[in-house]
Amino acid sequence: MALRIGYGEDSHVLAEGRPLILGGVKIESPLGTVAHSDGDVLLHALSDALLSSFALGDIGFYFPPSNPDYKDMNSQIILERVLLELQKHAPSFQILNVAAVVMLDKPKLGNYREEIQKNVASLLGLELADVGITFKTSEGLALQHIQARVTLLLSV
Repeated sequence: MALRIGYGEDSHVLAEGRPLILGGVKIESPLGTVAHSDGDVLLHALSDALLSSFALGDIGFYFPPSNPDYKDMNSQIILERVLLELQKHAPSFQILNVAAVVMLDKPKLGNYREEIQKNVASLLGLELADVGITFKTSEGLALQHIQARVTLLLSV
């Protein structure tokens, strides 16, 4: 069995009038992500981590923001398409573990952890114990900003 590691990160500025979606879960917040798609930084970072594990570029290559077809696109669809792309290159790949860190000052995300974890695990076909999600703040350094970083381990 060969192992591969993937790493991805994504960040967006926050503004009024936009939804805040994280791991496919809508978060109650007066501020949401400014993005071409739905701006789900967690699923974007996860998708980039998957692509990076096989040196397949990033989601900007597959879903360029210059293409109006991807405007407000649901990031769960992006992740599904990335998984299909990986199956073309390594049909027997298996995700073993996901570790994610989300940085956001407000709102606090602790009450959403289980729902986000369950949704991400479901999207990837993993057990809850295989999806670690950590929430951090910027300690006031980036009040209008959200960022996610994801590391994952795959077998091929």
